[in-house]
Amino acid sequence: MIGVIAGDVIGSVHEHSGTKSIEFPLFEARCRFTDDTVLTVATAYAVLNAIPYQEAYRVFGRQHPDAGYGGTFYQWLFAAEPRPYNSWGNGSAMRVAPVGFAFSNVDEVLCEAERSAAVTHDHPEGIKGAQATALAVFMGRSGASKAEIRDELVRRFGYDLRRSIDEIRPGYQFDVSCQGSVPEAIVAFMDSVGVEDAIRLAISLGGDSDTQAAIAGGIAHAFYGHVPDSIVAPVRQRLPPEFLDVIDAFERAFPVR
Repeated sequence: MIGVIAGDVIGSVHEHSGTKSIEFPLFEARCRFTDDTVLTVATAYAVLNAIPYQEAYRVFGRQHPDAGYGGTFYQWLFAAEPRPYNSWGNGSAMRVAPVGFAFSNVDEVLCEAERSAAVTHDHPEGIKGAQATALAVFMGRSGASKAEIRDELVRRFGYDLRRSIDEIRPGYQFDVSCQGSVPEAIVAFMDSVGVEDAIRLAISLGGDSDTQAAIAGGIAHAFYGHVPDSIVAPVRQRLPPEFLDVIDAFERAFPVR
C-alpha cells in the first residue's frame, strides 16, 4: 500500500503543472500527502477494524480537512446526514488499493471495492474505476502477468488498455473522471519496469498527477512486490504517526509477496 502513498506524495507537486516528461526530481521540499493518502489510509483502517468505509472516511477526513478534497466530497465529509452523490470522479479509485491487497478472491475484491466506492461515488463509472483498480492490485499480488491483468480488465470493464503512455501523453489533458484517468493510470503501470517508473510514467501524462500516480504506484507495488527504500524513507518522513501506525499494521496483516 505504500506504493499508493508514494505516488500521491511524489505527484503532489505536479498536479496542474502539465508535466510531460519522466525526467523530474523525485522528491521536492513541497512534496506532501494529499487526500489520496488520507483516504487510502482510511480504507486500510476500515478493513483492519471491520468498520464501515463511510465511518472511516469521515473520521480520517475530518482530522485532515485541508488535504485537498473535491468540493462535493468536502460537503459530504461534514454533512449531518451524508448521502452518495452519484460521482464518477477518480476519488473512488485513488483510495481502494487496500481492498486489492486484503481480500482473498475476485468476488470479494469486486464486492468490497463497490462498497468502498458507493458511499460517495455510486455512479456506475465511479464503481467501475474502483473495481478495476482493486482487481489490478489483487491480480498483481497474486502472480498474474501483465497480459493477464490487461485482458481481464478489458474483458470486465471495457477499458482501452492497448495504448502506450507515449501514444496517450501528447494529447492528454487534466481529467478527474474515472473513465478519463483510471485506464491511463493502469497503462502507466503496464508500461513500467518498476514502482518508481510507474509513478514517473503516470505523472508524465500531465493530468491529475497525484491521483494517477497513486493508482499506478499501488498496482505496481502489488505486482513488483517491493518499493525501494529510497522512496519509502522520504515518504514515511512526510506522514503523521497515526498514518504510519495504520500502514504498518496493514502491511503486517497483509504482506505483499
